[in-house]
Amino acid sequence: MNLILTGTLWVLGAAVGAAVVGYLVRRIGQDEGEPSNNDAAGQVFTIVSGLQAVVLAFVLVTLFDAVTDAREGAYTEAEDLVAVSWAMESLPAESAAAVRAHSRDYLGTVIRAEWPQMERGTPVGGPGWGQLDRIRAALVAAQADGEFQEDRKSEALDKLNEVYTERHERLTRAFDRGVVAVVWFVLVVGSVVCVLLPNLFGGTRSFPHIVLVSTLAGALALLLFAIFQLQNPFSGGSRIEPEAFQWALDRLGRG
Repeated sequence: MNLILTGTLWVLGAAVGAAVVGYLVRRIGQDEGEPSNNDAAGQVFTIVSGLQAVVLAFVLVTLFDAVTDAREGAYTEAEDLVAVSWAMESLPAESAAAVRAHSRDYLGTVIRAEWPQMERGTPVGGPGWGQLDRIRAALVAAQADGEFQEDRKSEALDKLNEVYTERHERLTRAFDRGVVAVVWFVLVVGSVVCVLLPNLFGGTRSFPHIVLVSTLAGALALLLFAIFQLQNPFSGGSRIEPEAFQWALDRLGRG
């Protein structure tokens, strides 16, 4: 389903539900509520809504940062792998060709096999780690003649270590992701309480009251929808495409 349509349904569903509850409260009780409730209900609402706003903001910012880090990490991983092949160009041609070939195999595995698994949030399998190990073996076996080639070989090994690190981070973000159940419980229950508490306020007639509670419910549902979409950086509304790895594959494929 389209992302915008899904989000709209979330917002409308919450707004309609809150409007129905608000209408029933005023229908069963007094049309203008009990103004005497305002002081006590207002204090409770201020505390609850303030805590809920802090939790929502913290979760949203944390997930947004995670998506940003995942996107930057993917580009760093791909760029470092290209840098490994470029550094090897100064070493014997046989070793450089082996590293380039293994690098292309690795990039193809990431794009065609690992990315769909990360989108589904399932553990990533396949030959990815083994392909990186073959790149390392080719680097270690490369014969360096002179200080310049030794420096280039060391640079290639350093970049490959960064590839290992970024790969580990990428797989961790794809598998060990999202908002844990207890946080979802706090987010959902806290939002429901924030929507229900204004029904205790008095002094407003039914129509303005229904508009206020439905607007509040819609806004909270929108934030919850954003959190839901940001859980997995590689799927949903925050989906990161394997563009960095495709770029790297194109660069290495021309060699």
